[in-house]
Amino acid sequence: SSANHRRVSWSMTERGRAPNLLWAAYEAVAMALGLGALAVLCLSWLPFALVLNPLLPRRIGQPFGRRAIMRGFRAYLGFLGLVCACRFDLSALDRLRDEGPLILVANHPSLLDAVMIVSRLPNAVCVMKAALLDNILFGAAARFARYIRNDAPLDMILDAREELRRGAQLVIFPEGTRTRDFPLNPCQPTAGLIARSSGVPVQVLLIEFTSPYLGKDWPLFRRPELPLGCRIRLGERLAPPKDVAAFTSGLERHFRTELAEILASTAAVAR
Repeated sequence: SSANHRRVSWSMTERGRAPNLLWAAYEAVAMALGLGALAVLCLSWLPFALVLNPLLPRRIGQPFGRRAIMRGFRAYLGFLGLVCACRFDLSALDRLRDEGPLILVANHPSLLDAVMIVSRLPNAVCVMKAALLDNILFGAAARFARYIRNDAPLDMILDAREELRRGAQLVIFPEGTRTRDFPLNPCQPTAGLIARSSGVPVQVLLIEFTSPYLGKDWPLFRRPELPLGCRIRLGERLAPPKDVAAFTSGLERHFRTELAEILASTAAVAR
């Protein structure tokens, strides 16, 4: 009968819908656990960073602070992999650990980008927004690690040059903010200016995500689309420039070419 047909159709629809609802619920729980774990990690290290920063001399405190951030972020990514259906392929970064001073430039699709890079490099130093360095939750650890403020361009370049002279690996996102116009926002000249001033080469990092989760237009509390895959590949290594404008144009061109190839290969696999 038509009534029986409606009951059968409804039950089949509900059976198909139930797994989707369960997965959506899991994604929401995973989001809460992931954000909560990051907050716990930051709060756990906060009192130690606040106390140790003024007590330890720079030659001891700075490497200790950077290694603490590296290990903390590595543990955090391990948690995301174990509990939140995230898969990270960051093995390419391991080749850079012992290479000495480098300027690492990466595209910036997500809030996780710096976390992924720093989790593999014990002497990484980030150029950070001043507002984040002043933030009560994140700022103490970053100041202890001697991360660099971005609010005074000349001071930023001089501080970056000094850190590179000390052997650090400097992490910069040349777009200046997370990507909005995919695959890349226009690049700023900061990396070229620092490379010219310091004489240190620039290593390109290409970040791939399977989802726009935590991108510029993804609200923080919007649930992710899981599983989430992330990979970082090494791009070209560029010599310090004489012409910063030409260097910046070439850097942006390299990013766009490589990211377009990644998108094309991903689309081909999807088909």
